[in-house]
Amino acid sequence: MPLKKSNPDFILIIVTLSLLAIGLIMVYSASAIWAAYKFDGDSFYFAKRQLLFAGVGVVAMFFIMNVDYWTWRTWAKLIIIVCFVLLLAVLVPGIGVERNGSRSWIGVGAFSIQPSEFMKLAMIAFLAKFLSERQKFITSFKKGLMPSLGIVFLAFGLIMLQPDLGTGTVMVGTCVVMIFVSGARVVHFVWLGLLGVAGFVALIASAPYRIKRITSFLDPWADPQNSGFQMIQSFYAIGPGGLFGLGLGQSRQKFFYLPEPQTDFIFAIISEELGFIGGTLVILLFALLLWRGVRIALGAPDLYGSLVAVGIIAMVAIQVMINIGVVTGLMPVTGITLPFLSYGGSSLTLMLIAIGVLLNISRYSRY
Repeated sequence: MPLKKSNPDFILIIVTLSLLAIGLIMVYSASAIWAAYKFDGDSFYFAKRQLLFAGVGVVAMFFIMNVDYWTWRTWAKLIIIVCFVLLLAVLVPGIGVERNGSRSWIGVGAFSIQPSEFMKLAMIAFLAKFLSERQKFITSFKKGLMPSLGIVFLAFGLIMLQPDLGTGTVMVGTCVVMIFVSGARVVHFVWLGLLGVAGFVALIASAPYRIKRITSFLDPWADPQNSGFQMIQSFYAIGPGGLFGLGLGQSRQKFFYLPEPQTDFIFAIISEELGFIGGTLVILLFALLLWRGVRIALGAPDLYGSLVAVGIIAMVAIQVMINIGVVTGLMPVTGITLPFLSYGGSSLTLMLIAIGVLLNISRYSRY
């Protein structure tokens, strides 16, 4: 194990805290009207909760930044077992909490946690351990690829029972990137890609609401009051924003047009209020974060650290691409949060913990 420890990546810290600050401001701006209506005039309801989770997440980030990353290799099996138990518990009536047709949460007092979010990071830690220990078998379909994908799709199956296609897709995509980077054969990915497309089509066809999301993606105005409603309202937010936006707090779509704009569609409110300039700034901050992450992965002192860094960066990148793709009409609507910006305690805490792990790897990175 590396002995020399340096300072963490300062730029990564600044970028993360900048995104977090923008997120806190925009969660309040996007949610104030809806919160005041729903919670007896408390326009700060969502903002206060987001601030609480942000505080917990930042403390966790700086704490984990000082925990040597190979500690997670030691505890990877136990962590993923706990996450599997929680995924099973979510499916039990009376334990799992159902929202918007998906049983993805476990209620804890006035708050709730989403185990599938933490499974993403647990899977990164476990898969990095598995792949680094079985590196010589990675080109073998039977000894390398199959066991790796087996544990991934077991978790994916449990997440789909909730159902939560968005989170499951991010987890699988992250793991595929990790397996590819570890040296798996391209020909195996070609065949698995074809199989994956067939399976994805089957998952969409098995649920009528997913088919409606596809048709509304192709032509949202065909059903403007139902399946196409969110996408159309997102367009109505982004379009008037223009170059400089309508001004912070001046969104019109948050007045009960765009449903719960503080969550998956917060980028639409950012674009409406801060315009093309504000939206581009957010994208550039994410690009800077990903660049620093790639440097950390390339400079990691061992394969395990490199794969963990790759997994974290892939997870963030996939979520950003899907979320912004949905908001701008480039992808069908799915429930994916925008990292550090969207309202959601489990998602925000998970992301800050992940950055904490990445920062610790940066303390040993050659770059």
